[in-house]
Amino acid sequence: MPANKYKWDWGQGTFLNSLIHLYQQKPSAEKERYLTYIRTAMDVSYDVANGKHPNALASGHAMAFLARVSGEKKYRLKADELYQDYLKTPRTSNGGVSHRVETEELWDDTVYMLSMYMLEMYRLTKEEKYIDELAFQVKAHSEKLAYWRTGLWVHGWDSDSLDYDDKCSIIGWADPVTRKSKEYWGRANGWIAMAMVDIIETLPPSHPQRQLFINELNNLVRLLPVLQHKETGHWFQLLDVTDNPANFLESSCTAMFGYAMSKGIRLGILPRVPFQASADLAYQGIKKYSLAKVDGGAYLTPKNVSGGTCIGSRSYYFNRPQVTGTGFGIASFILFGLEYEKK
Repeated sequence: MPANKYKWDWGQGTFLNSLIHLYQQKPSAEKERYLTYIRTAMDVSYDVANGKHPNALASGHAMAFLARVSGEKKYRLKADELYQDYLKTPRTSNGGVSHRVETEELWDDTVYMLSMYMLEMYRLTKEEKYIDELAFQVKAHSEKLAYWRTGLWVHGWDSDSLDYDDKCSIIGWADPVTRKSKEYWGRANGWIAMAMVDIIETLPPSHPQRQLFINELNNLVRLLPVLQHKETGHWFQLLDVTDNPANFLESSCTAMFGYAMSKGIRLGILPRVPFQASADLAYQGIKKYSLAKVDGGAYLTPKNVSGGTCIGSRSYYFNRPQVTGTGFGIASFILFGLEYEKK
């Protein structure tokens, strides 16, 4: 993903987020290579940058980051402009921001895409409106997508009761009564888990909204150790369908859950038992089963990653292509590795 060919989208945005984490953890002498990449990516996409839907807003966190670390006015101007775009995005009947502008639907993915941008804007400006908006959106999405009995989140909810063909999802995915999807997709829950720990880490301990995010994280992760495949340390593409041979072990959600557990333990909001053992299993399992050699063995890249996935039936998730690499796959591995190795 050359920086001078950056595409303003969510997968690339998550990759940039992992580079920001690398920038923050590297010694001063090594920071410039990451900063140069991020600056180049933002400069080449500056004129097309927008926040008209959550997947577009995702890349905007890098504009706010550059504004914060460089002080350059143009990045601040663009970061503020993106927020004005975001405010015009369609909302669902409960106020949640729609994942797509052509229809009114809540998707789990949206929460992480918003969190990257809102948290960087909060770090830049210290304005509470960004946390207030994030808290409102987490509550709106949780209300429709989280299942109280398991803590897991279904992938989507259709607000307008109209089946919309986005050329990616399966038409008719929404239950005719609840208008919810029926499956607990791994990476969808991974997005939520990562967003929660990043928000919790960013907010001061006394922040009045912090407990909301702690509660959401604890609800989500409580069954994950039980659902983890003990031999490989991975979680399945559909988290709770552990006995169907058509289901497969998926590495990006495994890295995401490992990241959330490791950070949650470090922050003191998740107990070491059982989550440290679960994170250990995930880390060792990824090293053993989900790294592929590329460029003649000079580099390693993720494998067993569910390719770009929308919402569908059980068979739809089972038949998603398993790919190697991808911006979001690489990002989840970097984030997990950096966090896990802090211990």
